[in-house]
Amino acid sequence: MKASEIKRNQVVSHEGKIYHIRSVERSAPTGRGGNTTFRFQMYVVGSTVKLDLSLRADDDLAEVDMSRRPASFSYMDGENYVFLDNEDFTPYTLSPQHAPDLKDYLVDGLEGFFVMLVDEQPIALQMPQFVELTIVDTPPFLKGASATGRTKPAKLETGLEVHVPEFIANGEKVRVATETGEYSGRV
Repeated sequence: MKASEIKRNQVVSHEGKIYHIRSVERSAPTGRGGNTTFRFQMYVVGSTVKLDLSLRADDDLAEVDMSRRPASFSYMDGENYVFLDNEDFTPYTLSPQHAPDLKDYLVDGLEGFFVMLVDEQPIALQMPQFVELTIVDTPPFLKGASATGRTKPAKLETGLEVHVPEFIANGEKVRVATETGEYSGRV
């Protein structure tokens, strides 16, 4: 598979090891004759070993067969998260390194997770695109502050802090994008 075709959350093989792609950064040169470069931040499956790899658009990486299973959060087992397959109720245990940002978004009843499996072993968790969280602490709205587009910090029920428009108050539910961690609207 060409480097230009690789996306976040794919699983690839490189130099005999299997990696999970956590982020992809594209760099296009401004001068003549330059090649577009793709920088991959990837982790060895099942560990915290990180590799930063830069490749040209036409360079190849071998894609590994991966399956995605819909799952729901079940419970915490020490530091680990346990998810149940939505169809056959198979439990999947994922460590915090498999889902590093999960603690910022995990609330009861949250659905839309997918567990990624390679050879029936969980290697990563794909979170829902958006989650709905309640604001627990934000400064009050000041009447007369009429500038549009101004934001203020708000602490959410999971401890995550985001910037929200000034008119949002404590107790309101907001939608947060899990990929960027940014406010994306009121519920």
